[in-house]
Amino acid sequence: MPPPDRPRLNGEYVLPLRWDDDADLAEQTAYLRELAGAIDVTVVDGSDATAFAAHREAWPFVRHVAPVVPGRNGKARGAMTGIRLSRHENVVIADDDVRYDRAGLAAVLDRLERAAFVRLQNVFEPAPWHARWDTGRSLVNRALGGDFSGTVALRRSALPARGYDTDVLFENLELERTVRAGGGRVDVASDLYVARRPADVRRFWEQRVRQAYDDWAQPTRLLRELALLPAVASLVRARDARGIAVFAGTVVALAAVGRARAGGRAHFRVSDCLWALPWALERSLTVWIAVLQRLRGGVRYRDGRIHRAATPLRTLRRTT
Repeated sequence: MPPPDRPRLNGEYVLPLRWDDDADLAEQTAYLRELAGAIDVTVVDGSDATAFAAHREAWPFVRHVAPVVPGRNGKARGAMTGIRLSRHENVVIADDDVRYDRAGLAAVLDRLERAAFVRLQNVFEPAPWHARWDTGRSLVNRALGGDFSGTVALRRSALPARGYDTDVLFENLELERTVRAGGGRVDVASDLYVARRPADVRRFWEQRVRQAYDDWAQPTRLLRELALLPAVASLVRARDARGIAVFAGTVVALAAVGRARAGGRAHFRVSDCLWALPWALERSLTVWIAVLQRLRGGVRYRDGRIHRAATPLRTLRRTT
């Protein structure tokens, strides 16, 4: 006899997306069909009318809606729309390149029994060179307190009635801080690993400055990274081979600490630690470009600019 059907998971999966082409439609459709067999799914689709109609036809097994919440950040608009429309208290929000299995969904929903917000860890599958470059960043983040990935989960009731600000760039941090400002417990779940498909190389390069601009939401980190370029330039100008070796060794060792945390050795290669070095050199340049963009009114996003990365936690606490 076939095994009995497993009960559906008690939660809502919210997928905000806006596609300029449908090259990945078949793969995304297969993933959504599998998801819909386990959990209620809401796709909040900001694509143009032609693509929106094609997606609605391809995905009859999910709830497919347009974003209705205003804001400059399209992903945040989609996420907040999905949260408001959720049929469940527990909500998982994920980018269109994140790939959960049932066990991963069950694990994060279980964490929401003890926390109001869960921040998970992505692992690139597959991992071409540019994904490993980005993995170097993730390992450094893990060493410094936790990475920010393409998926989070929260209790809907942990948000105030107004939701969270959709006019900022670093929407995941804004959402997390809004929950924290209201007294919700945040679980930085570095031990919960969820697969993520890498972007193409063009998209990877487009994200470099945008990711650096997120540092405006974290002033201490911003100052630390701004100091990288003059420090490295000074070592190179002085031809200080020992100093350069110490710098490189420190960056790689920091990534190794991140890899060792929370069972990371089972998910990241030893050689991934070496990719933290090109990432650090990249960030030493892009963070200065982010400063210039701030002076010009903000980082470019779609057809406009976004000035603020995220709202300070102290400000959110005053207004909650």
